[in-house]
Amino acid sequence: MARLYLEEYTRALASKTVCIACREGILRDHFAAVVADIKFLNRRGIGTVLYHNIPNRFANQKDFKTLAQRLPETRIVRVNPETDFYGHVLDHETRAHKLVFLERKPLLDPSGNRINAITTQGMRQQIISWGDLIANVNFRGALERICASIDQGHYDRVHILPAAKNAIKQELFTIEGYGTLIANNFVESFQPVCSRNEVPIIKGILELYKREGFLKPRTEAYLDTHCRNFFVTLIDGIVVGCVEKKMLDAETVEIGALAISTRFLNQRVGIFTVQQFMHTMQQQGFRRFVSLTNNPKLRRLFLSLGYAEPAPDTLPQRRQASPGVALFLKEI
Repeated sequence: MARLYLEEYTRALASKTVCIACREGILRDHFAAVVADIKFLNRRGIGTVLYHNIPNRFANQKDFKTLAQRLPETRIVRVNPETDFYGHVLDHETRAHKLVFLERKPLLDPSGNRINAITTQGMRQQIISWGDLIANVNFRGALERICASIDQGHYDRVHILPAAKNAIKQELFTIEGYGTLIANNFVESFQPVCSRNEVPIIKGILELYKREGFLKPRTEAYLDTHCRNFFVTLIDGIVVGCVEKKMLDAETVEIGALAISTRFLNQRVGIFTVQQFMHTMQQQGFRRFVSLTNNPKLRRLFLSLGYAEPAPDTLPQRRQASPGVALFLKEI
């Protein structure tokens, strides 16, 4: 299981409500796992609501009793099985922070890749091509209603997860997430690292890029020692990206250790991070910005921001320290 960042994400969820919607068949198949995840949220002081549509029959009274006994801090809402489950859940709450739909399978793009995070506009633009990839036909029709609920402010975040052990825990307490996050109000902030409490998440994000072979490893000891040179981008008060300031001379600064959480790739968080870093460095008197990378995504990012690959004799000492790595330069 991916590493959990309990303290950091708990602070972001403090005093907020997480609603979990799970249809009868899925709840029966994953009963223990769903209950365990909800109990975990309750222990973290996070309010919870569970929606299910188990029929109100005598044979099911044991299930109702078990839910009530094991989840005393959770508001449990039973949806009539003859009612549109998704419609009832989406219309029931007037205001909640998160709504988690537990489904059979993850939401995939046409290439078969899990969709990490997307806006309602992006969902609507792609819903036709994704439609046939969604196993549950009723849920396919609910996607537009999910977007409308977010647009109307009923929910800040809607998560779509494949039901499994620790699914909710991994979705809400890890850098990578586990399913698909749909939301519009991704409000970024950029700031210097304020404390060593942010170091573990920075290290976790950098680890993702190190595995791809595009980034030299930074140990936690290195991050502790050089944390004053790091800046972070946050969404919902959680670190989702980082960049390291490496001064080359009085006018030249290198953009080092640029990394964005996989959850927020393709959401322009990388562009925001670089632009904010450059703005901050300009205020400190720097006018030349350099980055060395062979990561194709970062190469495209820098070229889109007006960086160019300069002559081979530019900054020879820095090039020698990273042989074979492309250098990008922009002067203001």
